[in-house]
Amino acid sequence: MAEIQGADDKIELLRGLRQNRFFQQQSVPDEVLDNILEVARWTGSAGNTQPWEFVVIRDSQKLRQLGMLAPNTRWLAAGAPAGIILVMHENEYKDALAVSYDEGRLTERIMLAAAAQGLGAALAWFSGDSPTQVKQILGIPAEGMVRTVIAMGYPGEPPAMMAGPGGVAGRGTPQIGRKPLSETVHNEKY
Repeated sequence: MAEIQGADDKIELLRGLRQNRFFQQQSVPDEVLDNILEVARWTGSAGNTQPWEFVVIRDSQKLRQLGMLAPNTRWLAAGAPAGIILVMHENEYKDALAVSYDEGRLTERIMLAAAAQGLGAALAWFSGDSPTQVKQILGIPAEGMVRTVIAMGYPGEPPAMMAGPGGVAGRGTPQIGRKPLSETVHNEKY
């Protein structure tokens, strides 16, 4: 089998995908968001049920409001130029577990599409009562399942007050790299 032309670049894109929670205050062009949404639309799903809809948020005040709803989404309030809320749906063919699997596939594809467009992206889950609040703020029907927000924009630098000794916000040095394959791969049996 012949090597795919440009495979090294594609593999590097896949290996290099990271959460990026700091963005420049530059808007994301409509055609870039449309490309990302097309990739999302073509993402595979079990039974090809495509159990999703998307709410695209560009309004900085609304993103700030959504970011303040849960502790793990606070960084969203810091200035992402765009966000995509995933609205997932169960149906007669899919239960919550299957929909969660598809949600993970969809999230990763959106983040990869953003990276291919030169954007940074990060995901967070709404938790506790915040999914209900998100639905109220955005007019999402009660039967829609809302957990995931993906923020995106052109990558920026962390604010100076967050950097310094001990890594970002004093949480210690972030783990760089990954465990070697020899520690994670088992051939033929465990």
